Formats: sequence, structure tokens, C-alpha cells
Amino acid sequence: MPSDAAAVMERMRAACLAGVALVSDRQPERLRVDNHAGTLPSIWLHNQAPTTGWIIVSIGTRDWCKLAYQFGHELGHVLCNSWQSDAKPRNPCQWVEEALVEAFSLRGLQLLADAWEHVPPFRNDAAFAGSIRDYREKMVVDYRAALKEQDDTASLRTWFKEHEASLHVDGGVKAAKGAVSTMLDLLQSDATMIADLGALNRWPGRSGIPLPDYLNLWEKSCAELKAPGRLPVRLRKLLA
Repeated sequence: MPSDAAAVMERMRAACLAGVALVSDRQPERLRVDNHAGTLPSIWLHNQAPTTGWIIVSIGTRDWCKLAYQFGHELGHVLCNSWQSDAKPRNPCQWVEEALVEAFSLRGLQLLADAWEHVPPFRNDAAFAGSIRDYREKMVVDYRAALKEQDDTASLRTWFKEHEASLHVDGGVKAAKGAVSTMLDLLQSDATMIADLGALNRWPGRSGIPLPDYLNLWEKSCAELKAPGRLPVRLRKLLA
């Protein structure tokens, strides 16, 4: 039922944004979520309702884990100011946003499971929290393995050096999977840094500029919005 799906998404929204300051001056007034079976989840870049962020998910009946995960990822893009009609993804830095919003959703899934266990949205459904944790853990294990694929001591810096050329032409979440576990560790270690996502993409060129410029403009944007500004600083140090 649509009301059940709405209940899950509201729980995931609350989990993802728990303790997060919304600093952006470009956030939508409302969200619309449609289920388009057989398509990829995405942000619909539209001109129909200029103050509405339009999220597309692709799930089966009562597939709550997938719904929460997909919604959380796309909500992350909304938080990053990537929902308006001019927000087409651009390389070479799109991979940074993709890795961050994937981590944003994974953090949200953990908090969703905790809340579900204590106060389930559906009667006698507290045990489903275990299914959410299992779904999330499989993804986290896969992302940690992607970072260490070539070397057990690999860091974000070494992974980026190895993949930099390919990331210039493919900044999707699959291409960025080796960066996700590091982003997740950052967001889980200091949730206040999530506010910095609201300062992304507020400059001409968005992610279509060189990485040093991207990080500099992000830090400047954080200062303009009085966001913490720690996330771009940490990433600059990690990528060096």
C-alpha cells in the first residue's frame, strides 16, 4: 500500500537526517517519490514543479530494505543540491558526491534498523530490524572489499591514484565504490559533517571542475552557509 511505503520512507528520512543541520539555501519545499519498476533509481531533473524534488525508486512489493536504501541515496543527492533541472551529473568530480550519498544512505539504514527494532512502523514487526541490518552489512562488506581489492593496506589516497583516470569519465556509484567505506567512516565518526553536503554544488560548473577547485569551492560554500566545513578539509587531507 502507498501508505506503508510512505511510512518506511518517512522513517528513513528521519534516520538519515537525525542530528543533521540543513544549511542549504537551495533545498526543495517538498519531495515527490514515484516507483518506476524496471528503471534505475534517480533524481528526475524536471521543470514541472520548480520547488519539488522528484525521486524515482524501483522496488517490488513490500521490499522495504531496498526502498529505504534507494530513497536514502536519492535523498542524499537532494541534500547535495542535485535536484533542480540544471543538476545533471558532471565529471570529473561526480564520484565524490556518489560515494558520499551512498555512505549517507548506509548510515541512515543503521539508524533505521535501531529505530525499527524499538518502535516498528508496523504491528509486531520489530524483528524486521535484523533484515535491515543484514541488507546493510552485505553492502558495507562489499564496499570495504572494493577499497582493499588490490592491497590490504589500501587507503582512499592509493585507491584514488589508481582510479583517477577512469573517474574522470565515469563518476557513477559503481565506479566510486572503493571510496564509499571511507566516506561512511567519516560520516559515522562525526555526523555534524553531514551538514557540509548542503554546501555542495552552489557554484558554476558544479562537479565538472578539477578536484582541487571543487574542494576549495566547497569549503568556501561551507563558510558562506556557516556549515562546519570539516568534510572538504578531511577529504583534501585524505586524498592529498
